[in-house]
Amino acid sequence: MTTQAGEPSDDAATRGPGAPPPDDRRPRSVYGVGEEPDIRFSLANERTALAWVRTGLGLVAGGVALTSFASLASMSGFVDVIAAVACLAGAGFAAYALLAWRRNERAMRRGEPLPAPTGLPVLVAGVLVLALLVAGYAVTEVWRT
Repeated sequence: MTTQAGEPSDDAATRGPGAPPPDDRRPRSVYGVGEEPDIRFSLANERTALAWVRTGLGLVAGGVALTSFASLASMSGFVDVIAAVACLAGAGFAAYALLAWRRNERAMRRGEPLPAPTGLPVLVAGVLVLALLVAGYAVTEVWRT
């Protein structure tokens, strides 16, 4: 920050002696509430969010690979539908990572219990459905030939 004269301002003088510097981190909806939690818990929360993002990225990569393989092998459009669902699910899990990180971080900052995970049952059900669809498709293709 600078003053109107272009000189650096000293916010410490306006805050008072011993006052912590203002928190400029974003999102303010997370960092503007409660007290700073133990750094180990915040970092663990971040690692969990990154794991969800990796899961989403894996689903997107799997969808791209599946549709590429389907086009090379002249497979039906059903495989492309499965690939599209995998890609959309991957995008959904990446978005879920941000929302879950935010919920957990806010709960830790407020000293509240962590909310129950909502993405894991959806992920398990989605993987099961996707696996059953691909297995069903494979069985029908074997019976056709």
